[in-house]
Amino acid sequence: MEQMKPILSVAQLEKSFGGVQAVRGAEFEVLEGSITALIGPNGAGKSTVVNLIAGALRPDAGQVHFRGVDITGYKPHQVAGHGLIRTFQISREYPAMTVLENLMVSPLGQTGEHLFSALFRRGHYKSEEREFVEKAIAILDEFGLYGMRNEYARNLSGGQKRLLELARAVMADPKMLILDEPMAGINPALISRIGEHMLRLKEDNGYTFLMVEHNLDVVERVCDHVVVLAVGRTLAQGTMSELRQDAEVVSAYLTGGSVGAGTKG
Repeated sequence: MEQMKPILSVAQLEKSFGGVQAVRGAEFEVLEGSITALIGPNGAGKSTVVNLIAGALRPDAGQVHFRGVDITGYKPHQVAGHGLIRTFQISREYPAMTVLENLMVSPLGQTGEHLFSALFRRGHYKSEEREFVEKAIAILDEFGLYGMRNEYARNLSGGQKRLLELARAVMADPKMLILDEPMAGINPALISRIGEHMLRLKEDNGYTFLMVEHNLDVVERVCDHVVVLAVGRTLAQGTMSELRQDAEVVSAYLTGGSVGAGTKG
C-alpha cells in the first residue's frame, strides 16, 4: 500500500492581535487523501490558524506549504487558485441567487470572467457553460439538493445551506478542503449526511480535508487523524482513541479542563 504524503504542512505559525498572542508556534501536517480534524477548547486558536492557512490573515512568523509550494502570506484568491478551498463557520451563500446559480459561480478561471473571451470566444464560453450546468446538476443530485435547484438560497434551512456550501466547494475542483465547523447548529440527521458526503468524497474522489470541529463523535467517526490545539500551540496529535489516553489532552480539552487564557478560536 502506497504511503500517503503530506499535502499541507504548517510550521511554527505565530499570530498576535495587539498584546494577545493567539497562535504560538502551531505546527502539523495533513496527509493527502485523509480527513484531519483540528480540535481544541475555545481560545485554542483554531479559527486563527485556519485564517492564516487560507490567506485571510498574514502570519507574524512561520510557514505554510501546500503541495510543495510556500503559500505563506498568499491572499485568499491565490490560495484558492492553488486548489485549497475553505468554508466558513457561518454559511456564505448568495441569498438572492438560486441554488443552481450558487454552484455556477464557483469554478475558478471561467472563460466568461474575461471580457475578451466573453466577446470573441462565445462558442467556447457557451460550451463551457453547458458543461458547468451539467456538472452542477450532478453535484446537486449527489448532495440531495437537485429538487431545490431553482429555489433561492436564502430560503434554505441552516443544514441545507451547509450542504450547499460543501457542494459549492466541490464545484471548484479543490485539491483540499478546509471546513470551519461544518456541523455547527444543524440537526443530527444532516450532521450524519455531511459526514457521509465527506467519507464518500475521500474514498471515491481522493479528497483531502482539514476540519475544525467541536463534535467529537463526528471527529471519531470520520477523521483519520486529529490535531489538538491549546492556547495557540499544537498540544498533541493522533487518533481520537489515542488522544483519549493522553492525560494532558484529557485535562486540557476532552474533559473541559483549564488550558489557560487565549483568544476566541
